[in-house]
Amino acid sequence: MKSILAILWFGTFFCSNAQNKITFSYDSLTGNQVVRSLCLNCQTGKPAKKIEAITDEDLLKFSAEDVISYYPNPVKEELYLKWELTNENFLTSIQIIGISGQVLKTYQTSKSTNYQNVPFQSYPDGIYIVSLAYKNGEQKTIKIIKK
Repeated sequence: MKSILAILWFGTFFCSNAQNKITFSYDSLTGNQVVRSLCLNCQTGKPAKKIEAITDEDLLKFSAEDVISYYPNPVKEELYLKWELTNENFLTSIQIIGISGQVLKTYQTSKSTNYQNVPFQSYPDGIYIVSLAYKNGEQKTIKIIKK
């Protein structure tokens, strides 16, 4: 009798799947959790979002009038940067900087290029700075989280 109860207890323990019964919603700008809800009739797993093509809606911008967009943040494998071309002030270089201030990688850009894919696979999890240098000497930085 004890062995039957033990088997039933272990069977119940392994068959229950509480992880999929609580769903979370996140703020698209900051990534903060905004809603937590109990879902009793949910599917057991959500399919992973497959990226076929990046659209302008996927890209994050500094502000409405800015010409630099980036996706995703936090990044797992690759960061996509895109910018608008302007003849008088174009992007000349992109630097990936570790949290300690060490320059990890530098990408030189040409006047006719308007995007750059930055691989993050080889970097450990943490916070990185992407520094963008313009022809006129202006610099902008983006804080990127690698997960």
